[in-house]
Amino acid sequence: MDTMTLEPRSETAAPTPLAREATARPAAQIEGRARTLALVSLLLASAMELIDVTIVNVALPTIERSLGASGAMLQWVVAAYPLAFGISLITGARLGDRFGRRRLFVIGLIGFTLASAACGLAPSALGLVAFRAVQGIAAAAMVPQVLTSIQVMYAAHERGKAMAAFSALAGIAAVVGPILGAVLTETAGWRWVFLVNVPVGVLALVAALRFVPESRAAHADRVDFRGVAVLTAGLLALLYPLVMGHELGWPAWSYAVLLAGALILAIFVVAEARHERSGDEPLLATSLYRDRAFAGGSLVGGLVFIAGTGYFLAGTLYFQAGLGWSVLKAGLVNIPFALVCTVTAGAGAAMLMPRIGRRVLTLGAIVMAAGALVMWVTVRAADAQTSFWAFVPAISLVGAGFGFVVSSTAPLALVAVPDRQAGSASGQFNTTGQLANAVGAAVMGTLFFEVAASHAGPVPVEMFRPAHLAVLLVMAALLAVVALASRVIPAGAHEHADLAAGH
Repeated sequence: MDTMTLEPRSETAAPTPLAREATARPAAQIEGRARTLALVSLLLASAMELIDVTIVNVALPTIERSLGASGAMLQWVVAAYPLAFGISLITGARLGDRFGRRRLFVIGLIGFTLASAACGLAPSALGLVAFRAVQGIAAAAMVPQVLTSIQVMYAAHERGKAMAAFSALAGIAAVVGPILGAVLTETAGWRWVFLVNVPVGVLALVAALRFVPESRAAHADRVDFRGVAVLTAGLLALLYPLVMGHELGWPAWSYAVLLAGALILAIFVVAEARHERSGDEPLLATSLYRDRAFAGGSLVGGLVFIAGTGYFLAGTLYFQAGLGWSVLKAGLVNIPFALVCTVTAGAGAAMLMPRIGRRVLTLGAIVMAAGALVMWVTVRAADAQTSFWAFVPAISLVGAGFGFVVSSTAPLALVAVPDRQAGSASGQFNTTGQLANAVGAAVMGTLFFEVAASHAGPVPVEMFRPAHLAVLLVMAALLAVVALASRVIPAGAHEHADLAAGH
C-alpha cells in the first residue's frame, strides 16, 4: 500500500517545530497569483507521488509477462519504493531544513521525474526495481518540503484552504490511482503508468522554479548518514532473504542473513538510544516509544499497512492471474474500497474519534477483519465466471475499516508528543508506515507465492485461490492484533487531541 499505501497519508498529522519556525521567518514573501501557482506546483508533486504508490499495483501481472519478472521481482517492484522512501524520509526533511526547502523540493522533483521516465523505459525487471528505489529516494527529498513550504507561503489565518486541498489529495489519489493505472495499462501499456509522471513533473518543475519561495530553518538538526547506512543494511539484510528465499529454495545462508539483519537493527536501536541520551539529534528517537500513545499508534499503523499491502498484492494477482480478469476490470473492482475509505476516513477523524477515542481503531480493525473473512468466503466459492459484484461487499468492508483506522491513528499517536519532539515523532510515524508497506510486500508476498507454488496445476484459479485464502487469513489475524494493540493507547488520548485542535 504508501506503497500500495492507499492511505490518506499521515503527513498532515503534525507540523514540525521547524515548520512553525519557518512560518514565522519566511525567506521570501509571495501572494496573489504567484502564490497560487506555487501551491499548484507543490500539489502537483504531491499528487504525482501519492498516485504513484497505488498506480503500479494493477499493472503487476502485465509487467510480469512483459519483462519475464519472477514473483520475487514483483515483490521488489512493490517494496523498493516505500523501502527507499521510508529510509530516506527523515534525512530528506533535515536536508531541506539545512540547505533550503525549495532547493531540495526541486532536486527531488527532478529526480522523481527522471526516475519515472527510467521506470517506464526499464529494459528488465531488475532495472525497474532499481529505478523504483531511486523514485523513493527522490520522493523523500521532495515530499517533506511540501507541507513546510505551504506553511512558509501562507499566514496562519490563510492556511486552512491550502491545507484542505493538500489533505483532499490523499482521498482523490486513492480513487484515481487504481483507475488510472488500469486505463493506462489497458490502452497504452504498463510503461505509461510511469511515463505519465514526466509531463506532470515538468509542469510542476517550471512552476516551482518560478514561484516557490526558498526557506531554511534557523537551526537544522544534523544529518545522520551513518545511521541511515546502518538502517539500510539491516533492513535489506532482513528483507532480501524474505523476498528471494522461496525462489532460491531457502538455502542455509538465507537464515544467516535474516539473523544478521535482526542483529544489525538491534545494534542500530541501541546506538540511536545512546546518541539521544548524549544530547545528539538521533535518526530514531527511542524515547518517543515510552509514550503509550505513540508506541500504540505506531504499532497499529505498522500492522495495518502490512496487512493492507498483502491484501492488495494478493488480490491483484488473484483477480488477473487466477480469475483471468482484464487489467481494467481488476482496477475497477477496488473503486468501492477507495470511495468507502474516503467517507469513513472523514467520519472517523471528525466524528467518531472525538467521541470514542481509541475505540475507533478497534472498530476499524474489526470491520476490516470482517471484510477479510467475507472475502475469504467469497474467494473460496469463486471461479472465472463469478460476477464482479460478488466481491464488492467484502471490498467495501475492508475499505470502511481501513478508513476508520488510518484517519485516526496519527492524531491519537502524536497527541502527547512534546512540541520539541513533534518533528521527530511525525517523521518516525510516517517512516514506520512506509517501511511497513515494504515489509508487507516481502512477508505477505512470500506467503502468497509459497502457497501458490505448492498448489501448482493446470487451472490457474486452483493455484492462486489457496494463496489468496492464506493471505486473507493472516490479514485477519494481524487485524485481531491491531484491535488489541489499540488498547495500548490511553483511553483518554482523544480528549487531549480535542484540546489541541481547539487550541
